[in-house]
This record gives sequence, C-alpha cells and structure tokens, in this order.
Amino acid sequence: MTDDDNLTGRPTGDPTGESTRESTGESTGAPTGSAEPCRADLLAGYPDHGDAVRLHRLLAERDPAEVYEELRAAHGPVLPVLLEDDVPAWYVLGYRELRYVTAHPGLFGRDCRRWNLIDRIHPTWPAIAYVTWQPSAAFSEGAERQRRGGAVSDALDAIDRVELAKTCERVADALIDEFAGLGEADLIAQYADRIPAAVIVRAFGLPETEVADTIRDTGAVADGTEEAAAAYERLLDRIRRLVVIKRVQPGDDVTSRLVGHEAGLSDPELHADLLGLIISAHGVNAHWIGNTLRLMLVDDDFSITLQGGRGSVTAALHEVLWREPPLQNLPARFAVQDCELGGRRIRTGDLIVLGFAAANADPQVRPDGHGHPGTNRAHMSFGHGDYGCPFPAPELAEIIAKTAIEVLLDRLPDVALAVDPGELRWRPSIWTRGLLALPVRFTPVSPLGPAAMW
Repeated sequence: MTDDDNLTGRPTGDPTGESTRESTGESTGAPTGSAEPCRADLLAGYPDHGDAVRLHRLLAERDPAEVYEELRAAHGPVLPVLLEDDVPAWYVLGYRELRYVTAHPGLFGRDCRRWNLIDRIHPTWPAIAYVTWQPSAAFSEGAERQRRGGAVSDALDAIDRVELAKTCERVADALIDEFAGLGEADLIAQYADRIPAAVIVRAFGLPETEVADTIRDTGAVADGTEEAAAAYERLLDRIRRLVVIKRVQPGDDVTSRLVGHEAGLSDPELHADLLGLIISAHGVNAHWIGNTLRLMLVDDDFSITLQGGRGSVTAALHEVLWREPPLQNLPARFAVQDCELGGRRIRTGDLIVLGFAAANADPQVRPDGHGHPGTNRAHMSFGHGDYGCPFPAPELAEIIAKTAIEVLLDRLPDVALAVDPGELRWRPSIWTRGLLALPVRFTPVSPLGPAAMW
C-alpha cells in the first residue's frame, strides 16, 4: 500500500539516507566506464551524473555479480548511471533502499509519463518497451492500480493448481520424448524456453500454433534487443486478435476471465495487461528453469541441494532467485518530487533503475554472500510492494519451474554438461539473466510413448 503521509522527501530516521558517499569512482578504482563523452542534451537535467557509470557496458562485458560488488563498495547503495545511448538514471542496488523505493509509490511512481526525458528518447532505444506508456495495470496508480491489479489477480487465481501441475508434467514429458533417445540436447531451446510458452498458450487461450512466435517475441522484448520494438508490436497484434475471439467465444482461460471481469476493462486495457502478463510469465519462468539447471550442472554443492541431500527442489529454486534471478534490473520508477535516497539528491521526474539481483547480494541481508537461503522468500526477485508480481503469479511460476525440474531429474538422472562451463553464454541483456544455450549429454532413454502435449 502507499504511504501518502511521507511525500516531502526522506522521513526523519529513515535508514535509506544514512549513506553520504559520493560517486567519484577515482580513489576506489571503481569501474566507471566513462571514457567516452556523454550526450549533453540528456545530462542537462542530471547535474550529478558527470562521472556516471556506464552500467550497460559493465554488465555486458563482465560478470554481473562482480560488477554489483564493486559498484556497492565504490558508490554505496544508490549511484548515477548511464544506460544505452547515454540515458541517465539512478541505480538502486542496496536492499533496504530498494525496499524503500518499492514500498513508497507516493515518492517513486510507476507512470512513465513522469520521466523528465520521455520526449527525448528515440523509439528504437533498446529498453523502450519498459518505458512506453500503455493503459496497463503496470503503469496505473492509486485506486486505478487497485482496480486493475484486482482483475489480474482474480483471473490468475482461478487457475487450478493441480491441473496446472499436471499440464506442466505432460508438456515436460512430451518435450523430453523429442530428444530422449538422442543422448544430447540443448535444455534452453528444447526445454526451458518451451515449457512455459506451451503452458501459457493454453492458460491464456492462445492458438497452440503460436508457441514458437511467442518464444521469439517475448525474448526479444525482455532482452531489449534491436528487435524489441517490432516484437512488441507483433505480440500486441496477437493479443488484439485473441481478445476479439474471446469476446465472442469465451473459455476457461485467463483472457476470457479478464474480458468478463466486473472491473469492466476496455479493449486497450485488456491488450496492455495481457501483453505484460505473457511477456513476464514466459521470460521469468524460462530463465528460472534454465538458471536452475545450469547451477545443477556446474555447482556440485547446489546439485546436492537440488536432489534432496540438504533441501528440496523448492529450496533450490529459491536459492536461484537469490543468486541468479531471471529479472536482474528494471527501469521502472520515476521520482514524483525532489527527495533523498541513499544520500543522493533525486529530482522530480528522474528515472530509477531497480537492481533486484544486486539487492539480493547486499551483505546487509546476505553477510556471507554464498550461504544457502533454503526457502527464504525475502529476495527481491518478484519485486515488492504494490508493483510486485501480482498474486498468485509467484506461486504459479513456482509450480511450473518445480515440475519442469522434477520431471527432468526423474527422466534423465545422469544428465551432464556437454561443454566447459566457461563456454556457456548469457543472453545480451542487462535486464534479464538467462542462457542462450545449455548443451547437455545423458544416457539415451526410450520415449514414454505418443502423448498429446495437453
């Protein structure tokens, strides 16, 4: 809920303002990545960004975990950064500071039309999909947010959990059957990417023939590639056609429940909400499954946890959300007015980038940085506050991921990485964390037999 009685800046005693470290980066040897000249037109309203860190370059060239640690040590919990095209923003990597931002929508709003640079951002900017206003629940505020969020939660909550798990199991078995006899596979393209897409197609009432296109386009949008804008439009067009069909022929699916919800969502509202749900549902689940499988194959200690020696699949999945969350960063808040955050002076309309992965690694919440958190769900991987993942999305995502991992372990118990771990490559995105491929080998097994994916 919002905290509207604190709208004049940092309240007295708030812990997020205790750091007054400046962003110099020089005496600490911090990686600023600022050798190139910056765009003066964009920086005019950001006087504190003279030595801003080029975040996109650092995360593209180095291990994100190392970058987060060095940035925290050199700059504190909040620092000035430049995104692609030298777009200035504030990066929040402190756990307490991130919780403060996400818990105070009265200070840090979600409506991207507040952004003081919105009219100067090129339509092909790689992260444009994250900051293009749509009449969606994600950009709504106040009472409107409650109306829209309630409709989304109701539509998702009607999904039968037992049937969802059965569907995931059938999909997983059918996909494994396709490569079970070969003794080798790419667990990203042939498994992790396809399971959530197949489940989402059914849950939202999309034609099954659109699974491949859904995987391609949601990946492009989430990663912020050069194809993101075009992929976004293709997804939106697909959703428009779906809503037309469901108004005439409703079924037992999320789309039909949103169409008929008492909130009375308009077509533009339906299009925007369905689009956001599909993009996030596919990307988060696919990367969560893939990142879990990678750790299982490269980290013996984690593998023991995953296979029951010290915990369970559920505990292992939440350890992944602490260590390798699918959503690493998000350009998703805009200062409602001048205020202070982590010792920094934030001005009205400034863009705030939420560093979920960095916050999860904050020594204040994970002192050793490498402990096993078990089923601790205090991570920021699903967000927090009014704009965290809507109920019951995290629960549904866990069912999909857990089933996918359990079926694979049951069917291919001796699966092993087919390449050196150092050869694995991550998707080229500072926003999401997922592998391009995960080649494995295993003892060939017989398929279970012909079965419909549903």
